[in-house]
Amino acid sequence: MVDELPDTGEVDPGEAAEDEFDESYDPDSDAPAADDDAAGPPGPVNWNLLTADAAEEEWLALNEWVHWLRHTYGLPVAVIPPFWHRHPELVWELSALHIHWLCAIHPEAKGSAMLVWHRDFTEAQERLRHWTASCGTRLTTDRPTRRIAWPGEPDTDPIEDIIIPNREEDFVEYMHADVEARRRAEDQFIAGLVLSTGEVP
Repeated sequence: MVDELPDTGEVDPGEAAEDEFDESYDPDSDAPAADDDAAGPPGPVNWNLLTADAAEEEWLALNEWVHWLRHTYGLPVAVIPPFWHRHPELVWELSALHIHWLCAIHPEAKGSAMLVWHRDFTEAQERLRHWTASCGTRLTTDRPTRRIAWPGEPDTDPIEDIIIPNREEDFVEYMHADVEARRRAEDQFIAGLVLSTGEVP
């Protein structure tokens, strides 16, 4: 996942509204379709290697699922804060829980799979509490996760809280910035291949 994201400017409210959480969201819709059953349950998601298109898919699916999760289990901000998408440690944990849950509801899963998921979910909540408290994100404010500079590394920038009035708009803006950063990296990689080989992939 890209840590440093460019400023993409303001988000079109109409565009953001399309991505707001739908109270009628059906978590079973994340389950594999009948045609996909033969492929087996999904594997882990490596955010470091996702293409731009794959990242957008994962962001949207994870955002919908996290909304479902927090509503279904009544989770407090101390466990899942509104701006979890801005913190890689929270994204990785929630993404892993999401994939674990998809595997638990897969038709090939054992009958006890959801019990195993709930056990692991209980443990994951402790880690989520720790990381949320450590990074300092709150209900209406957020700040980047503090990174300690090791000897020989440049000092880190000052950490300041920012007020974010609309969570969904912020999520859409952050997601688009991440996707565009990945797309630029892909374009640069392809351009490098063209220069070195003289052939268009």
